[in-house]
Amino acid sequence: RLPIMIGGSGERKTLRTVARYADFWNAMGPVEFLRHKVEVLRRHCDEVGRDIADIELTAGCKPIIRDTPEEARRVWEAQMAHNRTPMAEVIDDDTFWVGTPDQVAEQMIARKALGFHTFLAELAAPFDDETLERWIGEVRPMVDAA
Repeated sequence: RLPIMIGGSGERKTLRTVARYADFWNAMGPVEFLRHKVEVLRRHCDEVGRDIADIELTAGCKPIIRDTPEEARRVWEAQMAHNRTPMAEVIDDDTFWVGTPDQVAEQMIARKALGFHTFLAELAAPFDDETLERWIGEVRPMVDAA
């Protein structure tokens, strides 16, 4: 059978469906939000007699990695302008991890502590080769070592 991934964080329907059927659960959000959602998922798993460890937790994010936070923010703002995304719509979007390799690794490590071991990047056009290379070459080793 094909593995099933369900994304979302609705506590009554989505996470109950994840507990029953999903092989993967994809979620986004701040660490405290995710901590709560993992506990809700754990309760749903208990209710249906399933071990939460049977579900791979994946975290979605939108990374931009540069040497300095200022340079990362400049690249992010340029991407948003290129895609005609109003900054007012994304300024408080905590799924954008904009910063240095250490800062992005810190975001990942915090989620890894909750059980998220797979990270799915959403990258805006124009595609950012530097972020991908640094995420794989610099950030991943820091997260793996944590």
